Amino acid sequence: MKVREEKLKQIIIWAENNPDIRAALLTSSLVSPYAPVDDFSDLDVELIFENMKEYETDKKWMYLFGEPISIVEEEETYFEGKHAMKMVLYADHVKVDFKLYQKSEFLKEVQKEQLPEDWDVGYKVLVDKDNLTKDLKHPTYQSVMIQKPTEQRFQQLMNDFWWDTTYVAKCLKRGDLFYAKFMSEDVIRTDYLVPLIEWYIASFHDWKNITTNKHGRLFRKYLSAELWTQVEATFSGSNINDNWHALYAAADLVHELGTALAQKLDFEYPQKHEHDIRKYLAEVKSMP
Repeated sequence: MKVREEKLKQIIIWAENNPDIRAALLTSSLVSPYAPVDDFSDLDVELIFENMKEYETDKKWMYLFGEPISIVEEEETYFEGKHAMKMVLYADHVKVDFKLYQKSEFLKEVQKEQLPEDWDVGYKVLVDKDNLTKDLKHPTYQSVMIQKPTEQRFQQLMNDFWWDTTYVAKCLKRGDLFYAKFMSEDVIRTDYLVPLIEWYIASFHDWKNITTNKHGRLFRKYLSAELWTQVEATFSGSNINDNWHALYAAADLVHELGTALAQKLDFEYPQKHEHDIRKYLAEVKSMP
């Protein structure tokens, strides 16, 4: 994306010529070998200041790189005093997430025994006037890799998934769509389906250097067409009956992936728990 490249050049030139800025880094997807990149990918820029207070309170500098149409600011207190965030969407559609560091805080992060996750996913030094990054460790990318679950973690996810399907069933029977969607999308999909699908995919890659990116962005790439169709069936709109179908589709998916994983990892699958919960779901659905 040419406009994004031009904006990054503008930021680099500004940082090089601004005596208040001592270093600058590019992080996240644009410098990660494991992240999908397209025209909507953001610029994630870290700026290290001798004194960042002026830039934290004054917004004028963000207008040097274009016309912002939206700005979201998060103060350093939100990050325990380590840094501040200025997230800017420009009229040319480029979004830049500026992370502002005080030099002393940046150096504390550099000296940590383990590379912070923001840098472990990948980084590129754009500017370094004081050699501040000389001790910055190389990324391992392990923070974004799928990790093999312990049996306790597997059993907890299974137990919690089947338990929370009962909330969805009750909400659908009440016609309480908002709560049903909260449980099915915010809880069941995010907390249970996403990690379970991740584990399933990683199990076919010997749990070595495999990532599906944030919230399953690469699931379709790694799943068979048949499994992807099953995943799609877990999504629904506002129709209550369609939401029942999606709930059962999620149950079928968890059964298929869960039993396959249990066999591969030599874990016990909670078959009786599933049977009992499915019976409950059917009874609730059939109530007048």
